[in-house]
Amino acid sequence: MNALAPRTAVFVFIAFAFAYFLSALIRAMTATLSPVLTQEFALQARDLGLLAGGYFLGFSLTQLPLGSWLDRHGPKRVILCFLAVAVMACIAFSLATSFAGLLAARVLCGVGVSACLMAPLTGYRRWFAPATQMRSNSWMLMAASMGMVASTLPVQWLTPLFGWRPLFWALALMLLLAMILITWLVPAWTQPGTGLVSVAPKAGYAEVWRHPYFRRMAPVGFFCYGGLWALQTLWAAPWMIKVGGYSPMEAATGLFWINVAMLASYWVWGLASSWLTRRGLHADRLIGAGLPLSFVLLALVIASPAYWPAGAGPLLAMYCVACTFVTPSLPAIGMAFGPEAAGRALSAYNLVIFLGVFVIQWGVGLLIDGLLMLGLGPTPSFQLALAAFLLCCVGAYLHFLRGAGHKMQA
Repeated sequence: MNALAPRTAVFVFIAFAFAYFLSALIRAMTATLSPVLTQEFALQARDLGLLAGGYFLGFSLTQLPLGSWLDRHGPKRVILCFLAVAVMACIAFSLATSFAGLLAARVLCGVGVSACLMAPLTGYRRWFAPATQMRSNSWMLMAASMGMVASTLPVQWLTPLFGWRPLFWALALMLLLAMILITWLVPAWTQPGTGLVSVAPKAGYAEVWRHPYFRRMAPVGFFCYGGLWALQTLWAAPWMIKVGGYSPMEAATGLFWINVAMLASYWVWGLASSWLTRRGLHADRLIGAGLPLSFVLLALVIASPAYWPAGAGPLLAMYCVACTFVTPSLPAIGMAFGPEAAGRALSAYNLVIFLGVFVIQWGVGLLIDGLLMLGLGPTPSFQLALAAFLLCCVGAYLHFLRGAGHKMQA
């Protein structure tokens, strides 16, 4: 049973979802802006990978203290402090005049929005019933997909009209609006049954790292979940342009439809969550049965230049949708721990995911540049880089299959 009244729960979700929408918009904009930034700052593939991955590096640096702060101070206070940093980071990005300035602001962006999913999921762990937590996770990801949709064609249309720098001023203003909504709508973190402000005792991460279920999920989170975002938020666009022969506008259109497909899939996951829970189709079974489809589709993406170069967009969209079978792992990690440790468990797993995004985004760029230096063309260089990533995903899945399940805690 939910601890919040239905009306309050809806408003709390809306406030958090708007902040996460902005987080995803900031995260994914570099994919659409990559041709403009590459031209203006003379970026190479490794620079572009580092710039996009810098967001996830900043995000990752905060996850361990973030989890402790969430358990101790609650989601409302923590997310407001972090969003203030995000406002300053967007302004700094808009003012950058060098690659170093862009990278520093990008890392700071990652820091500033790093609580936008973990804060609400920590709150939902206490405020919502298990089936509602699964639905809320899916619909938070749907809000993120809306942000990614907004980062494609809308950004592509607005950039020639206003330039890319004013877009980040607009983002700063919208982040301020999100802070106002959260201040107004989200309840304080109180002790269950007392109404008193809750300040949990300081606790470490040893119980999280040692937990067998966490260790089972970690490689899948790093390679499969992190790899989904690495491709969706960066390498999908260069693949379509360099390998598929798309124009920048066609690539932006392809990204638009990829993100629309992701939005629809998360909406369906949210609708189906209660039905799946009632029938015992928990995260382990969904990942075990569904994730191999993503490997098949990624293999088809890698092979597509030989038989369907123009199909890069549709195949990448199908790959990304198939990867959503891994997304129930996040609420499952939270429910494997008690409410008093949910912030640390969720943040630790999110750290694993975003370290994966950073490593894969930068690693793919390094591989591509290295293969180009060896004399390979763009197409085989991209293909071999993604093939190495695919092998890592398969290895993570095999590790997952060998692990044991868990018992959900109340």
